[in-house]
This record gives sequence, C-alpha cells and structure tokens, in this order.
Amino acid sequence: MPIAPAADAALIVVDVQNGFMPGGNLPVERGDEVVPVINALAPAFRNIVITQDWHTPGHASFASSHPGRKPFETLEMPYGTQVLWPDHCVQGTEDAELHAGLRLPTAQLVVRKGYNPQIDSYSAFEEADHRTPTGLDGYLKQRGIRTVYLVGLATDFCVAWTALDARKFGYETFVIEDATRAIDLDGSLDAAWQSMHERGVQRIRSHDIAVP
Repeated sequence: MPIAPAADAALIVVDVQNGFMPGGNLPVERGDEVVPVINALAPAFRNIVITQDWHTPGHASFASSHPGRKPFETLEMPYGTQVLWPDHCVQGTEDAELHAGLRLPTAQLVVRKGYNPQIDSYSAFEEADHRTPTGLDGYLKQRGIRTVYLVGLATDFCVAWTALDARKFGYETFVIEDATRAIDLDGSLDAAWQSMHERGVQRIRSHDIAVP
C-alpha cells in the first residue's frame, strides 16, 4: 500500500543546486535526474523545506583554502575530519542557485547552510561540529512535523547527515532513494546507507509514495 504523507510530514529537498549538477563546480553524477522525480513527488506533501549550500568565498572546506592540498583529500579540523572540496556553491553565484527546473511552489522555507566560513555544514539540522543548530528542528517541531522524507544531493553526504540528525531529533525518517544521487567517495555511499539503516532511517522509492 503506497504511503500517503500526512499533515505532520515534511519533504526536505536537499541541495538541488547548480553546483552539484553536471557542469557544476562539484558535480554529482546524474544529479540532474533527481529533479523530475522530486517535482512529481511534491504534490503529495503539504509541507516542503528546501536546503541550499551557501558557502563564503575562501570557505575552510575548500581545498583552495589550504595551500598544497587537493580536492577530495581529507584534513583534520577542530570539529573533525573534513573532506576538502572544490570551491562550490559560493554565496550569490550561479553555482549556488537552485536548479531552474525545480517546481516546488508550495515550499515554505529555504534553509541555507555552510555559511560559517570556518566550519562545514552537511546536515540541514546542525553544522559539522554536531553542536551548532540551523534552526530547522525548532521550525519543524513548532509546525507539528513528526515525519520527514529526504530527497536531493548527495545521498552519502548532505542527505545522509540530515537523515541521521533527523533520527537524533526524534523524527520518523525516510530517504527516497531514486530521488537522490551520490558522490560515492571511497565507499562513502555504502557506509552512509549502513549508518542510516543502523539508526532506523527507512529506505524507500518514489513509487512507495501515493501522489494525488
């Protein structure tokens, strides 16, 4: 029986931005394929939240900010191990804009993350120090949201971290697998799914949702 999301459910659309599309500064392979799937799912949800990577120029997570370092190397930061990324989704640039094909007219909130120049922020709930909140948890709880469905980019980083934090904050959590795509850096996709499974995140596909 397909799931009909109730009024206390929210769709969280993670980082569907030009920077993560083919041709972007940090492209996720076939990342553009999530757009029509997300658009088709949207009518099933009364509550939609969009997240947007929103980095400062020279952000600490950029390889270019660390002389001698290359993209996709790791570096120990005060808050933990950081993958060093190509410069991407810099505030106010075309790379940071939401994909023009998204059709989410009923979305009520855009959460911008990663704007602290010294710390990365994969999760929509907390920055990478696991302490600094974005305010999303308070927003959802005030709206009476109990269940979240996650889609977007990338499965093994921002989607997975958001899903794990959603469980930590007490939400029933689903990841709609075919509405996500992964970077899959050194086995990161399998590791992310394993972590999500262990924390009670439910893995479904778009056909599991009843769309009116």
